[in-house]
Amino acid sequence: MIRVEGISKTFGQGGAATRALKQVSFGIAKGETIAVTGPSGCGKTTLLHILAGIESLDEGEIWIGDTALHKLNEKDRSQLRLERMGFVFQSYHLVPVLTAWENIALPLIARGVRQSEAKRKALDALDRVGLPDKRNRYPAELSGGQNQRVAIARAIVGKPDMIWADEPTGALDSETAKQIVGLLDMLNKHDGTTIVTVTHDPDVAAQSGRTIKMASGRIIHDGVFAGC
Repeated sequence: MIRVEGISKTFGQGGAATRALKQVSFGIAKGETIAVTGPSGCGKTTLLHILAGIESLDEGEIWIGDTALHKLNEKDRSQLRLERMGFVFQSYHLVPVLTAWENIALPLIARGVRQSEAKRKALDALDRVGLPDKRNRYPAELSGGQNQRVAIARAIVGKPDMIWADEPTGALDSETAKQIVGLLDMLNKHDGTTIVTVTHDPDVAAQSGRTIKMASGRIIHDGVFAGC
C-alpha cells in the first residue's frame, strides 16, 4: 500500500542544520497496525508528517499505491490527505467553538458533502466511538478521553485508507489510554484501516502488529515489539 525508499529530511542550514531522517526505507501493507517508537528527537514525528504529506522530503520517494506522494504539490497533497487519510493527535486539535458533531463533520464539509449528510455521518461516527449522547457538547465540556474519541470519530468519518496517530494516548491516564488503544484496534479489525501510531508508551507499541524503532533519524528495528 505504501512504499518508502531512501527518504531523508534536514531542518535548518549550515552549522545549525539537523538531519531528522537519514535514508529511511520500509513498506506498509494495507490493514497493518504499526507503532513507531524511539527517544524524543529521533525523527518519529517527522517521519509521520512526511508520510502524510504535511512535510516535504529532501530526497527519496514515497508511493501510496500508484501515487507518487513525493512528486505532488501542496494542493494535491492536501487533497490526498482529505480524501484518503485521517489524523489523531495528542492535543486533539478540536475547534473549541464547535460541538462534537460539528468538529467531526468538518472534513466532510471540506470535501463538499452537504451539511445534512455530513451531520448524519458525524453522528454515526460518534455512535461508533461510544459517544452518541455527547453530540452537542463543546470540547471544554468533555473529558480528555472523550475529546480523543471525538478526534478519532473525525479521523474515521470519511472512511480513510489510513490513520496517522501522533502520541494519541500521551495526555491520557492509563485506563483511558487502554480504551483508546482498544478503540483503534477495533476500527482496524472492523474496517481494515491501516493505522500508524507514534508513541512512547510500551503498552501501545506492544499491542500493534508491528513496531518500527528509530534512533538518530534511522530505523534500528522493524518487526515484532522489542521494547520502546
